[in-house]
Amino acid sequence: MLGRLAGRLGISPVPLYLLGGLAFGSGGLLPLEGIEPFTGLASEVGVVLLLLLLGLEYSASDLVGGLRRSWLAGVVDMVLNAAPGAVTALILGWGPLGALAMAGVTWVSSSGIVAKLLEELGRLGNRETPAVLSVLVMEDLAMALYLPITTAALAALGFVAGLRTVAIALALLVVVLVVALRFGRVVSAVVESPTSEVFLLRVFGIALLVAGIASQLQVSAGVGAFLLGIAISEDTAESATRVLAPLRDLFAAVFFVVFGLNTDPAQIPAVLPAAIALAIVSTATKVAAGWFAARQIGVGRLGRWRAGAVLVARGEFSIVIAGLALTTGSVDPGLAPLATTYVLLMAVLGPVAARVVEPVHAAVTRRLRPSPS
Repeated sequence: MLGRLAGRLGISPVPLYLLGGLAFGSGGLLPLEGIEPFTGLASEVGVVLLLLLLGLEYSASDLVGGLRRSWLAGVVDMVLNAAPGAVTALILGWGPLGALAMAGVTWVSSSGIVAKLLEELGRLGNRETPAVLSVLVMEDLAMALYLPITTAALAALGFVAGLRTVAIALALLVVVLVVALRFGRVVSAVVESPTSEVFLLRVFGIALLVAGIASQLQVSAGVGAFLLGIAISEDTAESATRVLAPLRDLFAAVFFVVFGLNTDPAQIPAVLPAAIALAIVSTATKVAAGWFAARQIGVGRLGRWRAGAVLVARGEFSIVIAGLALTTGSVDPGLAPLATTYVLLMAVLGPVAARVVEPVHAAVTRRLRPSPS
């Protein structure tokens, strides 16, 4: 029902799933009991599938090429958009670990919402779209390093153990890129099958296996799934996306609902002013990052504003990072309601900003244009 309502409203279903979780979780309107064994496992599978399909969207050559072309835009995006979350956490007294987690919450745009907006608004062929995709690729590549670093820090593994975790993540990333560039067809041949049922079981099973191995190596399970997606060659990746997308949508919906279930709505009013302030500041910084990325490739003024506006939405990654922080118990419990409220605001504000940027730009241009004498 919530997903259908989101379709009717023309918005991402993520904020409605979060609201659904808030309604039926602890402190909600109708708390549900005894569902934790299912929801806990289902939400973990949801994270794996979200990041697996995100990895399937990019080939290793895309990532390497994007890194070469857009590394400066990626750095600007990181500095501008990680800073508001980190500063907010420090002001609230959550310390360095809270700052590290909140930096990720405000940094990364929602690839799913952005991709959907580009398709719905007919902008896939626009001149600014390569800049938008380059920013997303840089963010996703950075996540492959940020997640294990954050995991090690939040788990208080110590300097040596944390350094080992980051080294393993770097080694995995390098190995995956080399394998994907040179032996991508071999990886694809392992999962390929003429029978859709067997193909689904192979891809899904290998994804869970790789995620489990990554988790045992103290690297995020989601990162393992993301790297597996990169290693699968383009033709097989398209088939895997088609087969896995409904499964991803099912478990991802459960993941967002579970995050809402674990958040006490009574805590939201206290963090609402901070969430609103954070939303305003991080909207401006994300628009600036998109504007800069589009300017780098010679896009005109309107295209730069479109690039910035379409990147505003935050969603799945922000919740994944917040969930990771909360499961370790190393950060203030106030992070959950703040992240939930922030994502609710940004998942709604993002599509609105992408749709109104053109008429607003036209109105401002007309107002500033000198009247004929």
